[in-house]
Amino acid sequence: MSDQQKPSSAQVQWLTISIDYQGQRLDNFLLAMLKGVPKTRIYSMMRKGEIRINRKRVKPDYRVVGGEELRLPPVRLPERDAPPPVSAGLGRKIEDAILYEDDALMVINKPSGLAVHGGSGISLGLIESLRQLRPQLKMLELVHRLDRDTSGCILVAKKRSALRALHEALRDGGVDKVYHALVQGRWPSRHQHVNAPLKKNELRSGERVVRVDADGKPSLTEFKVLRRFASYTLIEAKPITGRTHQIRVHSQFAGHPIIGDDKYGVDEVNKAAKQYGLNRLFLHAAKLTFRHPVSGEVVSVKAEYDAELHAVIDMLSAEIISAE
Repeated sequence: MSDQQKPSSAQVQWLTISIDYQGQRLDNFLLAMLKGVPKTRIYSMMRKGEIRINRKRVKPDYRVVGGEELRLPPVRLPERDAPPPVSAGLGRKIEDAILYEDDALMVINKPSGLAVHGGSGISLGLIESLRQLRPQLKMLELVHRLDRDTSGCILVAKKRSALRALHEALRDGGVDKVYHALVQGRWPSRHQHVNAPLKKNELRSGERVVRVDADGKPSLTEFKVLRRFASYTLIEAKPITGRTHQIRVHSQFAGHPIIGDDKYGVDEVNKAAKQYGLNRLFLHAAKLTFRHPVSGEVVSVKAEYDAELHAVIDMLSAEIISAE
């Protein structure tokens, strides 16, 4: 679909898929285009043959080629409220957090507390803010995600071709992610990886949690001790697979939950950490390394801790010095 074409709910439409979307799965393409339409409705339309490519039935995993004719049946699109305008303060904060930028992509040191996108009661996230700050750009899309409370490096694509290439690199292990986390207790130096399958679960309250489960997806995280404190350990974590909450759950499974984690941590430990001024999850995407999708050069970007994390480390370090 070209940038000018928008689906209409009134009648059957035939749209031409832009070459920019070449290689994208049809279900992912439709979910992005028909935002707000339930997944079950979209998959039902594909299953019944109401959605067609070049007048032929297609499966959800079909990869679009570009230049193809897409048939869309009448579908009711929900009314979507425009996100609120980005405040001057948030705008400056995001602009100051840009670590790397060129014509194809940018890397941002996402602040903790800022969701990567709107939804679930959040009307304005990082990507919506960026689109307001850069209205001249035809496309801005998240390459991957970070939890709302996690800070650090996040990739944003400015071209569809860059997005496709970076997604392929993510699938093939071509994007190296390094996180720093402050965990409870003394992480043993010999414990260099956690290999435990993870499965998403939904509680009665509707909250989603991830657990180690034999029926889950294979998940591997490499760990390394960076620094020890009296009651905590600063560790480096490298997720080899990319599961939801992977580092948080693997740290908990290893017996050393991340400090400030209100979902997988220990309440008493988190409460005690507040004396150091820590009121957030101590998980930070410290470094991203990847091959540039256009130039082919290796790009390595580091993100510094915010003031709160720096202050926590300084206080913990001062305790060690005073104890000596």
